[in-house]
Amino acid sequence: MKLKIIGSICLIFVALVYSCQSDASIEFNRYYSSGNMVYQNHCQNCHGAKGEGLADLIPPLTDTAMLKNYSIALPCIIKTGLKAEIKVSGKSFDGEMPAANLSPIEIAQVVTYVTNSFGNKQGLTNSDQVGVDLGKCGQ
Repeated sequence: MKLKIIGSICLIFVALVYSCQSDASIEFNRYYSSGNMVYQNHCQNCHGAKGEGLADLIPPLTDTAMLKNYSIALPCIIKTGLKAEIKVSGKSFDGEMPAANLSPIEIAQVVTYVTNSFGNKQGLTNSDQVGVDLGKCGQ
């Protein structure tokens, strides 16, 4: 009987905590978890499970400053690929990243995941912002 009461109290507490999440927090969690799946399917093979990159060939995704500097360009890089030298953590990478055939929502999800994983904490990038950023590609 005592265990049932304690179990019920714990269940109510968990339900209350979950219901107290803000809409922004719920949206972030939705983008982040979906972004993890997009990353696994489209990015992890080259950039690694922990964003570590591949030696001198593929840049890591662990450099927070670099990700902030490229925040507006990230959607374009993901969508159209990259055929230029890039500096990450003081190292130059001059390989070619192929274009990804992803929708704007998938790009927003993977950008949210990458910019909040591997030691990064940059918040939500939603599909509206990605749409704006994609409109600036090539400018």
